[in-house]
Amino acid sequence: MKKPVLVIKFGSASVTSNGEIDERIILEIARQVSLLQPRYNIVLVSSGAVAAGKKYITNYKGMLEQRKAAAAIGNPLLIRKYSTYFKPYKIALAQSLCERHHFSNREQFLQLKSTYETLWKSNIIPVANENDVVSNKELKFSDNDELATLIAVGFGAKKLLLCTSVPGVLDADGKVISEIKVIDKSALSLARKDKSSVGLGGMTSKLNFARLATQMGIEVTIFSMHGADGILYAEKGETGTICRAQEKKVSSRNKWMASGSLIVGLVKVDKGALEALQNRKSLLAVGVIDIVADFEAGEVFQIADNTGLIFAVAKAKVDASQIVKDKKVKNLEIAHVDDIVLL
Repeated sequence: MKKPVLVIKFGSASVTSNGEIDERIILEIARQVSLLQPRYNIVLVSSGAVAAGKKYITNYKGMLEQRKAAAAIGNPLLIRKYSTYFKPYKIALAQSLCERHHFSNREQFLQLKSTYETLWKSNIIPVANENDVVSNKELKFSDNDELATLIAVGFGAKKLLLCTSVPGVLDADGKVISEIKVIDKSALSLARKDKSSVGLGGMTSKLNFARLATQMGIEVTIFSMHGADGILYAEKGETGTICRAQEKKVSSRNKWMASGSLIVGLVKVDKGALEALQNRKSLLAVGVIDIVADFEAGEVFQIADNTGLIFAVAKAKVDASQIVKDKKVKNLEIAHVDDIVLL
C-alpha cells in the first residue's frame, strides 16, 4: 500500500541557536524522523539557512540582498549538517530549493511532485527550503509555513507538523491549547503578534496556513522540540496544539487552485452571495459589494465575507473591470461553481 505523506516544517528558531545550527536539534530530528520513515513518505521543510549564513556577511543588517547572500552560504551548511546526522540511519537526503512559481504553474508543480515520488521510491527524504538566492521579491513565499502548506496540500499529505519556538498555540494565560477543532475567527484571535528574531513567520502565519491545510483535509500539529521525542509525540497528536482536519472531498485540481495557484485578486460579497456559495452555487456580480484587488479573466481570486474573512477562492470568468461596468446585468457570472473552492 502506498505510504501516506507527512510534511514536517522546522522554523529558524527551532534549528539554530545564536546564529549557529544547533547540532543537538538536528541529531534529534534525524533520530526521530528515522523512526517515522517506515510508515510515511516524508518531506522536511527547514528554515535556518539565512540564520546560519548571516554571520559571514560583513555588517549584516537584514537587507534583501544580504539575506540572499546569507542563504547562499547557509543552505549548503544546513543540508550538510542534516546529511551528517541522517547518515548513521542509512537515510539519504535531497535538497529541494523551491520558488513560488513552481507551485503557481500547475505543470511545474506536477514535475516537482514526480521528482519527490521518484526520491521516495529510493527511500530518500527531500529537504525543502525557499530558493532565496534567486526568488523574485515580488513573488516569494510569505515564509516557510506557506511552503510547507503548499507541499502538504499539493501532495495530499495526511499530516502537517509545524515546529516552532513555542510549545503550541497559547491561551490568554500562556497555557497550551491542546486542540482546535475548527480554525475560525475566535481561533485566529488567539495568535500572538510577536515572532522570533531569526524567522519570518509567527503564530498568525501558522494558524492561517493551518486553516487552509485543515480545510483541505490535513491534520496539523503546532509544536516545539522542547522535551523528549517532540516529533514523535506531535505525529501522534500528543503534544502541542492539534488542529483537526475537516472532512471534505476536494479534487487534486481544486486543491492546487486553493493553495498553489497564484492568487491576484480579492472581492467582498454580501450575505446572500455567501449563503449561495456555501450551498454550492456560482458567484454572480450582483452579490459583490467591493473589489479589493483587481484580476482578469482566467486568474484566481479570493472571496471574503463583508467582515473581510476569506472563505473561498475562485477562477474568474470575467475581468474585475467588467463587474463594475456590467454589475446590473442580470445573472452575470463571475465564477462557475466548479471553479470555486470553499476554505
